[in-house]
Amino acid sequence: MMGERDPQKQLWCYQVNLDKRVRSDHLLRRINETLELDFVRREVAQFYGTKGNVSEDPVVIMKMMLLLFLDNVRSERELMRIIPERLDYLWFLGYGLDDTVPNHSVLSKARKRWGQEVFVALFCRVVAQCVRAGLVEGTKIHADSSLVDANTSLNSVRELDAATLNQIRQACREQTEKLDEADTKKNEADDDQDPGMPRPGPRTKINQKYQSNTDPEATLVRQHGFKTRPRYKNHRVVDDAHGVITAVHTTTGRINESHELMELVDQHQANTAIAAQTIVADCKYGTIENYVACQKRKLRTHMADLLGSSPGSGRRDGIYPESMFRYQPESDSFVCPDGQVMKPRRLHSVRLSWEYVTKRGVCLSCRLREFCTRSKTGRSIKRHRDQNLLDRARRQANTKRARLDRKRRQHLMERSFADAANRHGFKRARWRGLVKQSIQDLLIATIQNLRKLIGAIQDIPQSAWKPLIRTLSWLCVLLSALLTPDPPGQLVLAPI
Repeated sequence: MMGERDPQKQLWCYQVNLDKRVRSDHLLRRINETLELDFVRREVAQFYGTKGNVSEDPVVIMKMMLLLFLDNVRSERELMRIIPERLDYLWFLGYGLDDTVPNHSVLSKARKRWGQEVFVALFCRVVAQCVRAGLVEGTKIHADSSLVDANTSLNSVRELDAATLNQIRQACREQTEKLDEADTKKNEADDDQDPGMPRPGPRTKINQKYQSNTDPEATLVRQHGFKTRPRYKNHRVVDDAHGVITAVHTTTGRINESHELMELVDQHQANTAIAAQTIVADCKYGTIENYVACQKRKLRTHMADLLGSSPGSGRRDGIYPESMFRYQPESDSFVCPDGQVMKPRRLHSVRLSWEYVTKRGVCLSCRLREFCTRSKTGRSIKRHRDQNLLDRARRQANTKRARLDRKRRQHLMERSFADAANRHGFKRARWRGLVKQSIQDLLIATIQNLRKLIGAIQDIPQSAWKPLIRTLSWLCVLLSALLTPDPPGQLVLAPI
């Protein structure tokens, strides 16, 4: 007999248990069991008063922001429309069927009020959980960066007026002079200064002249194969063991990624409590400053050499390379291919390299001049003040182990960025401003680590628990025997 369901029979039901409607292996249930968010209330308590209207629970707001990126919901308005339709969302947020979902502005107001500190704390807590779960080895890390399109149109870019342009140029000029003056004084006062300290690069000509009206903090950057547009840049460190993201840093798109390496290394150590020993990166990070800084901190440099990846061109094309000039450490001098001695003339205050030249007039009358230099004053050779450390770093970078690590880095880093882009909307900024973009990057990295943590917990086979259960049973028998007064006979424990 064919049945027919009455659509009006169960139209109203007042005894709905949402917990029974969410399956046991649902991702949100796993996140709810794994992630402890009570700390959010303590972190943001300073931003709320004791009188007035009662706000939405900060834990619920944080969960909403996680949902926004977990399922890559298009907008906050769309999220608020979806929540009443999704029983799993209602259960995850602690809402009932008849509860009122707050306005979407609750999320934007919370971000503005909280800042990024609470999101940094959330990211660090998840990283610590991954460390305790054994997903982070910590001694070998991979670094890379990726551009993120700003939430603004190229049509919003306008040419700056003359007054604003002069202010920017004056500010850049003053900042550059301060940095040069401080660096010169430090060179004169301390011969052991750290040359690896990052120096902010000057604003490019295009960013000096043009700026977006809707997001002034996003800088114009051209990516290979794409047009110039306002962008940010996400820098991250991924652990070698399971690809857990251990450090995240967001800058404007014009920042050179090599300047951020040491900050990422420090953040990795602070988040994991494990000191890195090997740094793996591509040639963008293989600068002289990074090589020397890593060697001074006893870090193994498996970074491709930037100088080796860009062969001589232009004025250097067709002339003798520096390898043909022999250094004599006992006299601190070079011998050129013609046998002439080159002695140090001066120390460059910024590059921290000595310049070696021959006596005046020697190069001008040399028979090998056309093969050696195209300069009117003669050939000069640069040698870094910490050349021994630099040579050691380059030897480490050219080993077979380093080349294998860089191949593995391609899979780890590209997979990490691709997963963030395909599943969590990484390549497009949702909000405007550097701080809000930092919040987005922190939330996406937190979700990626959560998924790895949950996957690792689910992948533990049942057989792995049996030795632990046997050990605990044996300890219980031993403890019971020790606590029993005057045990009859001699206790014999079976081996486990």
